[in-house]
Amino acid sequence: MTFVPAKRPLEPQGWLGVPFVVVVAASVLLTIPVRVFDVGLPEPVLPLIPAFAWAVIRPSVLAPFLLILLGVFLDFLWGGPAGLWGLSLLAAYAAILAARPMLTGRGPLMLWLWYAVACLLAFSVGVLLTWSRTSQIPNLLALGWQAGITILLYPFAGRLIARYEDADVRFR
Repeated sequence: MTFVPAKRPLEPQGWLGVPFVVVVAASVLLTIPVRVFDVGLPEPVLPLIPAFAWAVIRPSVLAPFLLILLGVFLDFLWGGPAGLWGLSLLAAYAAILAARPMLTGRGPLMLWLWYAVACLLAFSVGVLLTWSRTSQIPNLLALGWQAGITILLYPFAGRLIARYEDADVRFR
């Protein structure tokens, strides 16, 4: 049995830290009030990208804490109740982590489908939490637009997965 080194080392600052900083910066940039043809910039839930990718790449103790931080950051950035997006991101992360054995070795289209399921789960948890707190359901058209834009951003998650896919073979 020979040991074959990974393409890229799996160091926390590379596969956890850099996506964390990029998602925070991109989320702030997308909240700039720019209007093109009287339409504002979309506000996708960018932390769903690393939430999905981190669950597929490998189990981690640090990832859920970073997702809670990203969720609380989104809550304060968008003016929502504290904990709404943190809990939604954790629900998506946990579901993909549970389905991880089925995802290894799958093609990009199947992973995109699972990413869409994770996004819809996160949005459903958000709607349920909002409904239980305020007894009102958010605007479904706006929610569908935000979910659709978020689902279309799968190529970024796919790129992160492809970058570190073979980095840690202990969990394959």
